[in-house]
Amino acid sequence: MKLAVVGGGWAGLAAAVRATEAGHAVTLFEMAGHWGGRAREVDVDGLALDNGQHILIGAYRRTLALMHTVGSDVEAGLHRRPLELRFPDGRGLRLRGGPTLLAFGRGVLGADGWTAADKVALLATAARWALARFRCAPGITVDELCAGLPPAVRQLLIDPLCVAALNTPAEEASATVWLRVLQDALFGGPGAADLLLPRRSLGALLPRPAAAWLQSRGATLSPGTRVQAIWPDGGGWRVDGQPFDAVVLACTAAEAARLSADIAPAWAARARALRYEPIVTVYLRCPGARLSAPMMALVDGPQAPAQFAFDHGALGATPGVFAFVVSGARAWAQAGVEATAAAVLQQARSAFPRGTWPVAPTVLRTVAEKRATFRCVPALDRPPAGIAPGLVAAGDYVQGPYPATLEGAVRSGEAALAGLPAWLVSARSATRPIS
Repeated sequence: MKLAVVGGGWAGLAAAVRATEAGHAVTLFEMAGHWGGRAREVDVDGLALDNGQHILIGAYRRTLALMHTVGSDVEAGLHRRPLELRFPDGRGLRLRGGPTLLAFGRGVLGADGWTAADKVALLATAARWALARFRCAPGITVDELCAGLPPAVRQLLIDPLCVAALNTPAEEASATVWLRVLQDALFGGPGAADLLLPRRSLGALLPRPAAAWLQSRGATLSPGTRVQAIWPDGGGWRVDGQPFDAVVLACTAAEAARLSADIAPAWAARARALRYEPIVTVYLRCPGARLSAPMMALVDGPQAPAQFAFDHGALGATPGVFAFVVSGARAWAQAGVEATAAAVLQQARSAFPRGTWPVAPTVLRTVAEKRATFRCVPALDRPPAGIAPGLVAAGDYVQGPYPATLEGAVRSGEAALAGLPAWLVSARSATRPIS
């Protein structure tokens, strides 16, 4: 079939690659001049960095498979290491190899900074979650789910994992989605919880290889093109006048709502109703400095914005460059990038042991992604993939079990394509939009 994919982020690239692989004629529209969407590359003083520091994990199987399909060198591009939440003062949890349950139990028992009672409480709670198949009442928050856990476990494990995975503070985050993430990561089989830390920019890991792969196989790529309108045309669709058999809207929820407002008003209203949470990444430079691990967890607070720090030199990238990530950053985004950068700079100086910074670190650049992810709150009404016959949505915001992650985006792109044949069959007899 002749397929239009509107949006060249990770969901759109996934849909376009899998459609091309299946033999369909694909045209990929992207309103920006680059591929990758919100996970894109930026130039900072000649350095190829990302618009925000991203983490992948071993459970991102569809993302890794897509990278392999387009010829990306995954082993060279990603630094794999066991899950470790190590804090500058030595506290934290580290999982080692072996069967998942055994590795988790050993990691908890060997964790630093927790008492024996803390460890027993966590193991007992995790066992209850597992016996309940990682399900809970849909309306509760992570904070409510974990109310019985000791403060040290909350501070050193639950809160940083929650904000890293859902980009929503535990007191507001959906316990249902968070449990699904835990199930797939901590209990998803050998290697599922491994950290995959990018050694190079995300643009080099997927967007650019995917675009080259598509072009080499005859797909039509249209970067710098914002689609103005789509409308049904007999059994197919028109995209700015061009005829297609089907359309995948892999753009942002706001753009998808704009394009579908006259076709499926109820669906567009649900997409517009989503609320967002920012992420701020502060890149610091300090020649000669090195952290004790490539990724380190931090205790955040009123004057300490960041929850994680990344050492690009330890990852095999640019020595002396560090990324401090502020997730769930509504308050700091409102304070402004200068205030956030100044607070992170002070946090970096005070959180790490004396001697970590041979010279005073300086701010290289602050990147604020104001609509980084949707706010993953309990019982969130996410719009479905189906919009109308032959018209589907793809993106990390559509209905699904995952929060707004790269894996969620890739899976949605592949799922949208898989659903299209059924939509096309129904288009022969149905004309009523589905909302």
